[in-house]
Amino acid sequence: MNIAFIGYGNVGAPLADHLQRLGHTVTLAAKDSGSENVRKVQSLNAGIKAVPPKDAVRDAEVVFLATPFQANEEALASVAEELKGKILIDCTNPVGPGLTHGLNNVQSGSEMVQKLVPEAKVVKAFTIYGFENFRDNGYAVYNVKPAMLFCGNDATAKGVVTDLIAQLGWEPVDVGGLDQALHLEHMTLMWVRMVRVNGHSPNLVWAALHR
Repeated sequence: MNIAFIGYGNVGAPLADHLQRLGHTVTLAAKDSGSENVRKVQSLNAGIKAVPPKDAVRDAEVVFLATPFQANEEALASVAEELKGKILIDCTNPVGPGLTHGLNNVQSGSEMVQKLVPEAKVVKAFTIYGFENFRDNGYAVYNVKPAMLFCGNDATAKGVVTDLIAQLGWEPVDVGGLDQALHLEHMTLMWVRMVRVNGHSPNLVWAALHR
């Protein structure tokens, strides 16, 4: 599968690396293919390409949005035409002062993303943990997979994302439509407060147990 990354920092870089190693063709949407951030990703994995954003998104089947939230509007505006009909995985979170919700709970960040690119198929995923668990999510010793909660309005897009989540070693948990994104963003804030403020291990993950 052809996969493009808009944003490839702490979250995007390990996801891009793992997906390329799984056999996908991964491309960075890069204004400057020689930038320090691009070099960091390619030092992890020389098989990852970097091309101009419009080219990366145009040729992709799935696009990951992993920029800082405040950069979303500008980043998406430059490729809005190319995103029409594409699956856009929103990995971003609006965070405000004091680890509050950055949009004051009026709407979710993913719903804002959907409004910015109304013809894209937005699915929120890879947001409820810190970057440490995107580098390494191996918990096999406990005989349980960590859960990855995700949501979106398009069933076909969610099917593709379900498969990618499973390939990456997570237990996919579909929590519903994009209106659930606000709750996932609050889960992220809870994780950040627990780990970054209150001292819990960054290896803290959720699990979905069934019987």
